[in-house]
Amino acid sequence: MINNNIKAILLLCCHFSKAKKDEPNPLTPTEFRRFSSWLFETKKHPSHLIDNFEEIVSEWKDPKEKISSDRLKYLLGRGLEMSFALDKWTSAGIWIMTRKDPDYPQKLKDKLDDLRPSILFGVGNKKLLSSGGLAVVGSRNISKINEQFTIEIAKKTAQYGKSIVSGGARGVDETAMLSALESDGTAIGIVADNLLEKSLSRKWRKYIKNNNLVLISAYYPEAGFHVGSAMARNKYIYCLADAALVIQSGTTGGTIAGANENLKKNWTPLWIKKTDEPNTGNTLIKDAGGAWCESNSEKIDPSLFFNFHGKKANDHNEDNKGQQKLFD
Repeated sequence: MINNNIKAILLLCCHFSKAKKDEPNPLTPTEFRRFSSWLFETKKHPSHLIDNFEEIVSEWKDPKEKISSDRLKYLLGRGLEMSFALDKWTSAGIWIMTRKDPDYPQKLKDKLDDLRPSILFGVGNKKLLSSGGLAVVGSRNISKINEQFTIEIAKKTAQYGKSIVSGGARGVDETAMLSALESDGTAIGIVADNLLEKSLSRKWRKYIKNNNLVLISAYYPEAGFHVGSAMARNKYIYCLADAALVIQSGTTGGTIAGANENLKKNWTPLWIKKTDEPNTGNTLIKDAGGAWCESNSEKIDPSLFFNFHGKKANDHNEDNKGQQKLFD
């Protein structure tokens, strides 16, 4: 059951269809935090906006002059459009989670603060969002050698009892998630587009039904692919994981951008599959502060990804010199 608080937050923060030209944009996470803080200070709840938004909004004045009353009135006046969308989404098993939801991932709260999504849409086992795991990321166009390496790492991670966290895209992401699931493991997929379509896909559906998989998105469930959205969701992959591994990266694009952002923000320790090739995305990420991971998957003990006691990956890597040569 979607209560009035959730409905008000959806109206303020969500698209329900493809954006139209000159249409006011929903509130960003930071903007929503500013407006909701004002509601709290004036002893109002988002639910009060459902039946009385005209009067409440007339009292509001944004100190940063970004959230106008007209913008709020437009957003809150989309009730019919929201109802149609919710009927479609909930019939497909999609649930909606706000920042106040008890299952909202603590990792996103701790690492992103005001930048965490105001709303998460999802399908599957939401409890997995708090389980952490190994983020496995890489290029869409994956080599045969790196594909096999990804399969083996995902299997080992599943056998170790940890989830694979990835983006669900073709290539490294999808290979890692499916390999873990096929090994009776669990996976967390953070998708940037078409959650509704993916939630109905035969590829994922049986794992959703078995509670081995959760797919989430910070974008409305019918959102089409957008490069900006794909780049922005990278932060959620890293923040939901306990450790991260880049398998294959180009010198430009989402993989290297996400890895560098993670290194800069220090969200989670980062390893990179070792390569002897110079001037690759992998070497650039290593030079930016990541740590090499052994390129022979048979030598890798997945426990070493997780038993770093809060250190950076390269610090942990130094500590293990002289021990088993699982990372070099």
